[in-house]
Amino acid sequence: MKTTIYMVRHGETPWNVEGRYQGQLDPPLTEKGRQQAQATAGKLAALDFAAIYSSDLARARQTAEALAAQIGLPVQFDARLREIHQGEWQGVLIGDIRQGWPDEINGWETDPWQHHPPGGESLLQLQARVFAAFDEIAARHPGKKVAAFTHKLPIALLKIRFQGHPPEQIWSLLPANAAWEIFDVEA
Repeated sequence: MKTTIYMVRHGETPWNVEGRYQGQLDPPLTEKGRQQAQATAGKLAALDFAAIYSSDLARARQTAEALAAQIGLPVQFDARLREIHQGEWQGVLIGDIRQGWPDEINGWETDPWQHHPPGGESLLQLQARVFAAFDEIAARHPGKKVAAFTHKLPIALLKIRFQGHPPEQIWSLLPANAAWEIFDVEA
């Protein structure tokens, strides 16, 4: 049986605007982010979801809660849907990362499968936890539609897995704030 999962990226945060690496730190949505969450909820509300899941980080949680309020389902939180842990770069502006870690950021941007943020997760570690959460969610809801609220790198990894994109294209697969991808899975 096919499970359809709508993977939704959270709305805008102040750190998105500033160019500050968020990782697993927890900034809330901006006013624009809250509006994006409401608009996304309005577009998805008629889809008869069986369940709503979310990363437990505030930006994803607040985006998920907009849909939950419209359709009357609770949000189930799963920390495995969090963004990649960016180690020493979390909370740091991209310009400061380029100054403080020039070799590391170059490696991360040009060959991310072989490099990772200092003290943070690798893409393979992120992939393992996100895929485990995704597969469990799909198995729990055979033949149903599910909404899951997460972050840009988890969605990009799922696009590689299900849409056949080459792994080296990961940076071109990052979704915009409050955008979603639809994945059909045989559960």
